[in-house]
Amino acid sequence: MKILLIGNYQPDAIQSMDIFAAMLENYLTQFGHQVRVIRPTPYLGSLHLFPNVFKKWFGYIDKLILFPLNLRSIISWADVVHICDHGNAIYTRYLQNIPHVVTCHDLLAIRSGLGEFPEYKTGWTGKILQQMIVKGLNQAQKVACVSAQTKSDLIHFSNLNENAVILVPVGLNYPYTPMAALEAKQRLKALGLPQYCRFILHVGANHWYKNRLGVLAIFSQLMLKLKQPEWYLVMVGKPMTDEMHKFIQSHKLVQRVIELVEVDNENLRALYSSAAALLFPSLQEGFGWPIIEAQACGCPVFTSNRPPMNDVGGEAAIYIDPDNHQDTAEKIVLCLPKLEMLKPKGFVNSQKFTAHNMISQYIELYQQAIKERYKREITK
Repeated sequence: MKILLIGNYQPDAIQSMDIFAAMLENYLTQFGHQVRVIRPTPYLGSLHLFPNVFKKWFGYIDKLILFPLNLRSIISWADVVHICDHGNAIYTRYLQNIPHVVTCHDLLAIRSGLGEFPEYKTGWTGKILQQMIVKGLNQAQKVACVSAQTKSDLIHFSNLNENAVILVPVGLNYPYTPMAALEAKQRLKALGLPQYCRFILHVGANHWYKNRLGVLAIFSQLMLKLKQPEWYLVMVGKPMTDEMHKFIQSHKLVQRVIELVEVDNENLRALYSSAAALLFPSLQEGFGWPIIEAQACGCPVFTSNRPPMNDVGGEAAIYIDPDNHQDTAEKIVLCLPKLEMLKPKGFVNSQKFTAHNMISQYIELYQQAIKERYKREITK
């Protein structure tokens, strides 16, 4: 098949979506298909002639006006088009005569635009954009959802027929496996971790639903209960916010919290392989990649007892209430002595989410989309 992937506008720097598009390109090519990736070019968004306040508007011109011209010129090459991020579902209007698939990762921005989350307010331009995305999703031929929760949300918030919405869980985007102790030790030393330290790991960005302040609050409670100075919290991801740094200072955690920014896959594998546990108390998620990444490396997982986290973690994770910091800390203390028993279960659970399984399901979905579109053309 000739598969055209629509990726994200790179100045938006949505790292997880860039990883997902690269993963599709890599594995579909390995499966013997011809793959091209197209994304909006930052013609105006890359200009430095104007104040930053205009960059968002120039970005809209690049994405909404200029990119469709480029898209129209290439879609005739493809047997099927795959929009890798539902945030680009606005382009389905240009794909009505060609088989196409959209991957929906979550409905969080759409739900926020509807005022569902008091923790996060969406501006008026954001609300308009989310309305455009919903309209695009409603015009999609096939939508693959990464979790059962995302599928349920999409069916609720869209007008799509349930037959057009398919569950395709994401696979591991890197071959995570337990790292040999000596190599892991060398990598942790290079990252600046104290020798022989015991640590809780968190991996995530600064989106409100990642609950990074909650991670710090849970760790603060954990320190009060453990009363063991050798414990650390390692925070991996984007730079911490001013609010997070103030919390660390006010709770006297400066010497206990280690911040690691933009860690590469092998160093992350070393961290997963060495951590006492991953703490992942998200308030909302579309899927939750760190859960299966950790399990694949033999790292026990504490995560929220909410979908999709409790679906992804299966029977191999320990579930907590992300809003109850004290109870979560107590549960961690109680479970620390028996975490080794979770490791074999984690290995088994993570193998449900292989890249091979994901790509096989997408190929089948592409074939369905092509067949349906061909049938429609025959009956016209």
